[in-house]
Amino acid sequence: MSEEVNSAREAMLYNQRIAHLSKALWKAVEKDWQSWIKPFDLNINEHHVLSIASRLQGASISDIAKFGVMHVSTAFNFSKNLEERGLLSFSKRDDDKRNTYVEITKKGEDLLKEIDNNFVKNKHAVLEGSQPLKDMYGQFPQFLDLLAVIRNVYGNDFMEIFEKTFNIEE
Repeated sequence: MSEEVNSAREAMLYNQRIAHLSKALWKAVEKDWQSWIKPFDLNINEHHVLSIASRLQGASISDIAKFGVMHVSTAFNFSKNLEERGLLSFSKRDDDKRNTYVEITKKGEDLLKEIDNNFVKNKHAVLEGSQPLKDMYGQFPQFLDLLAVIRNVYGNDFMEIFEKTFNIEE
């Protein structure tokens, strides 16, 4: 019985530690992200959808929801906002009338390039917090343990899309 209690306590403490660390990291990421995209009249979800649509050319709303870790209705609503601004276009495929697909427009690609060019003009707490590790080890943290946890939670498909989108040569 004592071993079960210790095991349950260890699991609870691990879960709480992950929750607190991820909340603290997300708060810093969110602040950095919002200040970066603020001049472009986008919110984080819109920028995320636009970025995913750019990387996963011809993605379905379901693909965007899955990779964006959001509900399908959230992905659709933010995609619709971007379509109304001329940044995305919607389509159906002849062989798949059930799904809605999105393509980033030239205007959307141009906006993403402008946003990317604006990156260095902002202060980034997470980047600055990681810089000492890069200075010491010659690279930013790789988060291998975290990647393994995410793979176990979201599956191989998610990780394949993740790797595909961040390994594209610019």
